Amino acid sequence: MITPTPSVVTLNTPTRRTVPFEGQGGLAAVVSELTAEIRELYLADQVPWVVGYSGGKDSTAVLQLVWMALQGLELEQRTKPVYVISTDTLVENPVVAAWVTQSLETMRKAAEAQQLPIQPNRLTPEVKDTFWVGLIGKGYPAPSPKFRWCTERLKIRPSNSFIRRVVHDHGEAILVLGIRKAESQARARVMERHEKRRVRERLSPNGNLPNSLVYSPVEAWSNDEVWTFLMQQPNPWGHPNKDLLTMYQGASSDGECPLVVDNTTPSCGDSRFGCWTCTLVDKDKSMSAMIQNDEEKGWMLPLLELRDELDVPENSHLRDFRKMNGTIQLVGDRNIPGPYTQKAREDWLRKLLNAQAWIRGNAPEYVQGIELITMDELHEIRRIWVFEKHEIEDSLPRIYKEEIGEDFPGEPLDQHLAVAADEVELLLEVCDGDDLHFKTMRELLSVERNFRTMTRRSGLFDALESTIKRGYYVDAEDALELARRNHQNKIAPPLPGLDEVSPDALA
Repeated sequence: MITPTPSVVTLNTPTRRTVPFEGQGGLAAVVSELTAEIRELYLADQVPWVVGYSGGKDSTAVLQLVWMALQGLELEQRTKPVYVISTDTLVENPVVAAWVTQSLETMRKAAEAQQLPIQPNRLTPEVKDTFWVGLIGKGYPAPSPKFRWCTERLKIRPSNSFIRRVVHDHGEAILVLGIRKAESQARARVMERHEKRRVRERLSPNGNLPNSLVYSPVEAWSNDEVWTFLMQQPNPWGHPNKDLLTMYQGASSDGECPLVVDNTTPSCGDSRFGCWTCTLVDKDKSMSAMIQNDEEKGWMLPLLELRDELDVPENSHLRDFRKMNGTIQLVGDRNIPGPYTQKAREDWLRKLLNAQAWIRGNAPEYVQGIELITMDELHEIRRIWVFEKHEIEDSLPRIYKEEIGEDFPGEPLDQHLAVAADEVELLLEVCDGDDLHFKTMRELLSVERNFRTMTRRSGLFDALESTIKRGYYVDAEDALELARRNHQNKIAPPLPGLDEVSPDALA
């Protein structure tokens, strides 16, 4: 891997105005000055650019400026690539997701026609990192401020992986972002701190990714100035900015513009626009407003209802009393529950598929093919349930058939199961209906079945012992009482890691 120190280039660029659109020349002068600056930065070296595009107003304005600047170059000067990246979490607000997808396709065709080195890229999280694989597959509870497991997996990893590949291939990269100081005081402080360490005129170091610099062309613009630019300057790739404004206005009951589709930009007003499953806000005001302002968007009601069901203040009744590794964790005298139970995960899957089936049958034609959960995610969830959680009932195909009305397109797993489907009831009977003991027995059988095909069965006894430790309690109250007694007497807990896991961690 090539990791050179970012080269230092000094530009004769005038200092940006504090209030960009005031003064002689107004908007036209600011745009002319900025596009000239962008061209100078572009021609200064061979370092590729990566433009972050969320479909929102700020990223649209930045990309539009870059596009206009490149149009002003001769063909032989357009030598290095400008990668446009847009991260689709797969649970974005469907209206915004459709907007961004269409915009990227329009952008791709326009760049080819105009002979510009702009390459749009739609990024998605790896299947193991998606929202539904985490929540329904692994059982992570709905995200909360104390356990925000989604942001890193859904947003940061896809974009960082792409940028790292660019850095690997070219040695360094310049990120062009629509961040603005006016967004929040916290954002302004961070930007000002990085400004002090600038190694090039207008380029700040990236605190997260080595060998990458950040260029923020509209950092001094206000919210109104962004809109002024977008409304007065035609979109160069042909995606009307007035449609963008309409989408903003439709997402707010008061006509403001609460559209935010990246994970760091603060909301406009009290609303936000991002993942429809987001439980990090009190209410999805933008989706509610869209439904309220447009009868045709009533098809999104099932999404809003499911999101509200996920966002409950107390969900311990839906979660296992143990962590994923079997530990009981106390904070004071209170037990911190672990992942969603098998029943809860099956119920979430059923509700999600039911919403998908209803939308496909009742929504306008342009969304009847909506896919709230991908087939790849369903296959991964099934694998986790059967082979990692040892849920030998293999219930996913049955749930899929009941909710979608079609056979699940996956291979039968009978030959991989420790207990055949028709023998599960017998195992329940042997366990005398005790759910905890049933789950322990099926896991023991499944663990043994997994080791059976191995040439060397090293680790089998450790795996069996770990399973027994997870299920050797009489019930949840017995486990909690034992943990409290051990904690009070300062005796080492019977299971490893009692005091090593943070209150909301699951691993």
